[in-house]
Amino acid sequence: MRRSVPVAAVAAITSAGLLLAGCSGGKGSSEGSGEANAATKGIVNASDEKGGTLTYAISDAPESFDPGNTYYAFIYNFSRLYARPLTTFKPGPGTKGNELVPDLAESMGKPSDGGKTWTYKIRKGVKYDDGSTVTSQDVKYAVERSNFARDTLSLGPNYFQQFLKDNDGGYKGPYKDKSKAGLKSIETPDEQTIVFHLKKPFAEFDYLVSAPQTAPVPQAKDKGADYTKSVLSTGSYKFESYQEGKKLTLVRNPQWSAKTDPLRKQLPDKIVLNLKVAQSTIDKDLQSGNTLVDLAGRGVDGQTQAQLLTDSKAKGNTDNTLGQRLVYTALNTKVKPFDNIECRKAVEYAIDKKAVQTSLGGPIRGELASTVLPTDIDGYQKYDLYPQKYDGDKLDLTEAKKHWAKCGAGKTTTTILARNDRQDEVDAATTVIDSLKKIGVTAKIQSYPTSKYFSDYAGVPKFNKKNNVGMIMMQWGSDFPTGYGYLQQILNGKAISQSGNTNLSELDDPEINKLLESAIANTDKAAREKAYAEIDKKTMEQAALVPLTYFKVLMYRSPKATNLVSTSAFSGQYDYLNIGVKK
Repeated sequence: MRRSVPVAAVAAITSAGLLLAGCSGGKGSSEGSGEANAATKGIVNASDEKGGTLTYAISDAPESFDPGNTYYAFIYNFSRLYARPLTTFKPGPGTKGNELVPDLAESMGKPSDGGKTWTYKIRKGVKYDDGSTVTSQDVKYAVERSNFARDTLSLGPNYFQQFLKDNDGGYKGPYKDKSKAGLKSIETPDEQTIVFHLKKPFAEFDYLVSAPQTAPVPQAKDKGADYTKSVLSTGSYKFESYQEGKKLTLVRNPQWSAKTDPLRKQLPDKIVLNLKVAQSTIDKDLQSGNTLVDLAGRGVDGQTQAQLLTDSKAKGNTDNTLGQRLVYTALNTKVKPFDNIECRKAVEYAIDKKAVQTSLGGPIRGELASTVLPTDIDGYQKYDLYPQKYDGDKLDLTEAKKHWAKCGAGKTTTTILARNDRQDEVDAATTVIDSLKKIGVTAKIQSYPTSKYFSDYAGVPKFNKKNNVGMIMMQWGSDFPTGYGYLQQILNGKAISQSGNTNLSELDDPEINKLLESAIANTDKAAREKAYAEIDKKTMEQAALVPLTYFKVLMYRSPKATNLVSTSAFSGQYDYLNIGVKK
């Protein structure tokens, strides 16, 4: 197994920024060559041409295709093909893709009661693929099942559970609700209207309902954890077949109507997603045209990257962009010795970020990070509480050893978690281990697949305590493109859950919790952003995580696909809503 990028690849990667920047058109002579970064500036191969089969691939199997039981950006993105949330993002390049627009709803929400009540009207005439009509009650049920039946559907965020007015821990979701009445805080006065009553004002609620958890689910057709195998569609495509761990096939939804959906175009005849395909194979198939999109949207592997960036024709079909993401190592504040802040501060200084950056693919995969907020999230402020000093490539460990001595842990052992189907993440974890050896910390890797990482391992506090998990490798993207959408689920103590948890540091700081709560209630955008910057700094003062790089993706853009646009709303991925097949 490759532990690091080969020397030749490193050389190409190190100069990758220059290579990509120097591509002033990259039009070459070969068919399909284009302009590097074109999809970050506009929609490439814009077309309304219908027909053909659009093929996706991914190196693992997603945790779930159930819109209410997922938390990966690529499934948020992909699920819009078959599931319509109340709002969504309009396809657009870069930060233009952050434009929020109505989807299942007729318009954006109507706030009242100082922002504690939000009302939406469902579009008339929207049907499921079986011909039945979508109602507001189906949206209410979707929110109840996804946020409150956590013993069955634990993988998505729990915003609604935290903020709906009448939830004091008594409601356990529709599967255990004998009265069948559901939550009083979600009203459906008629089949078109849905009203959310919150405990406190939530200024960014229109963003919150863009989550696929608001995509309707008819209670009579719900199958709990098995709903992922045959989701009832409200989008332009429906499930034709699903071979678990192998393939998902979507076909046109005959009940979909452009009259009720101004966003989707329903271009391909069929969409095929191949699962558990080696990343190196995906990269080759993208270039040959056998696969048109890498679903995970994390970019090509190290060897492919080196080949693309040293080929003047091939690099014209690459897109390198930020995606509101941070690569970091979470330090578990509930596991010894990292329950001691001095131990955590020592690690901040000890991890060789330059070496980690190289293991991740070099500067083209992200600049060195020192903050929790990525540089492309409003509220970001540049600072560094734990500046690293180098003598050439050698990291100065003076501060690291000073803080380690203060923490008094001496020689210690710990466990670090990483995802085994993400080789760059395993490589980064290996580099972290090598760094920490120099201050007396012996760490071992335990690696698990992406599909189980949060449900069974990293996101399960009991597992981490039992297995002495002191550090967890993480890459985090914004739930929605604001400071709150980025910070809430990884820093708020109320977001900690017993499975599917993404507050991997298990940080429960009263000041941070209070700042998050007050910020989201503030209708002044500038004041919210100031609060997000303060939360960022308080988190770093706690040394709850070690920022490694502000992640950038390098994707290969297939010349055989139409309507490709890299969007910030989905972590720099291509927007999957209207990709077509070039004839």
